[in-house]
Amino acid sequence: MSTGWRRGLLLSAVIAGVLSVAALLATGLGRDPAVVASPLVGRAAPAFELAGLDGPAVRLSDLRGQVVVINFWASWCAECRVEQDALKTTWSRYRDSGVTVLGVNFQDTTSDARDYVGSLGIRYPIVQDTESATALAYGLRGVPETFVVDRAGRITDRVIGPVSAQRLADKINTLLQAGAR
Repeated sequence: MSTGWRRGLLLSAVIAGVLSVAALLATGLGRDPAVVASPLVGRAAPAFELAGLDGPAVRLSDLRGQVVVINFWASWCAECRVEQDALKTTWSRYRDSGVTVLGVNFQDTTSDARDYVGSLGIRYPIVQDTESATALAYGLRGVPETFVVDRAGRITDRVIGPVSAQRLADKINTLLQAGAR
């Protein structure tokens, strides 16, 4: 095989590879999943009753009339640790204003979940989705993922990845002000 022929073949392979990657990125593989709209936003939040990690079971229907922040997390999730300050700040700031922050432990062992909660000083209610049925009902893509539910039980926001205290505050303030009218 001549040197020119090898160069041409190598160049063709490189061009084919670059075009393949470009096609994958153009068709959505490179899109940020956090900006993908959820079909659940604007709809009733799927009902659930989940066992408490170290407390009573929680039924979403029992929280009707409150703004509910539902955060799916796991002890093995590095990004879940990143958002804990935001969730703890939100709980501390709004828990006496008709807002509940609810942590939903996902695909984890009870002992690892307890260690995680204890080591991070989490005080908001934690439940366990041991069968992953709630995660499936919410269309969970992974952890962390957070949903904000209004007083009427409708999902008003979904955040894929670590949630910020500012985003939660903006959404909660809007919902609380709407309920005050």
